[in-house]
Amino acid sequence: MKIFVTGATGYIGGTVSHKLIKAGHDVYGLARNEERGQLLVKNGITPVIGTLDDFEVLNKTAIDSDAVINAADADNPFVARVLIDALRGSGKYFIQTSGTSIVSDNAKGQAGGIIYNEDTPLNALPEKAGRIATDQMVLEAAKDNVNSVVLCPCLIYGKGLGVRIHSPQIPTFISLAKSSGIPRHIGLGQNIWSNVYIEDCADSYLLALERAPKGSFFYLESGETSMISINQSVGRMLGLGEKTNTFAFEEAICSWGPAMSYAMSSNVRVNADKARSLLGWKPAGPSISEEIESGSYTIYK
Repeated sequence: MKIFVTGATGYIGGTVSHKLIKAGHDVYGLARNEERGQLLVKNGITPVIGTLDDFEVLNKTAIDSDAVINAADADNPFVARVLIDALRGSGKYFIQTSGTSIVSDNAKGQAGGIIYNEDTPLNALPEKAGRIATDQMVLEAAKDNVNSVVLCPCLIYGKGLGVRIHSPQIPTFISLAKSSGIPRHIGLGQNIWSNVYIEDCADSYLLALERAPKGSFFYLESGETSMISINQSVGRMLGLGEKTNTFAFEEAICSWGPAMSYAMSSNVRVNADKARSLLGWKPAGPSISEEIESGSYTIYK
């Protein structure tokens, strides 16, 4: 198939694109300029030069494709709307990438949190209302003969297979530990995040293109870990031992900004049994502690 991927230079999109190419598909990736386009070429992806604001580029490329994957911006309703409108009535697959921060609780490092599955009613924070509305718009496109699917991964870790090799969360903790001389987490660090290995996450996209019912939503996770446990792994990897220290929420806001600070101090817990049963998804990657202590994050020592 000819598959159009937005976010192809990113962490998720790049890894998904790599897997699609390996499976024999032709991947066309959005790149904002020629320089970024050349990065895609090096990864076997045909660049489509344009931005997320370019209606004509998005519309035409989606129409000309057999399937579309939006891995660029979960909080951009314009992109999702343009791509969906281009596919209405076609019966083609459209996969929207969401994110499990829609279930975050602003716990400021305290333990707790509901474990959400796809049938659990959301009690979302106000700032996540836009993302949830975009997800719902995508799902409702199934009524117009779009094979629309929303995949909702959690904290993704591991080495990406595209242009970008890591998401920012764990490298940020590593950088903070190196500058402080001790790993640090917001508050007690007892808050828990579900997590998933990047290649396992990418595999779910290929399975969704084959097996996902239209109008379906899937959480993606392969385990869960507290922030204090993640930082203990960081300490072991850096040779700093297992002792950790707190990072005041106000200090985190100044250093990381609100979005990262609220996310990394929240409980974000989901269950992916639906993806396992309906898609036949079988995550098999190393655990997050293994990956931090002896895997791809050792480059940050």
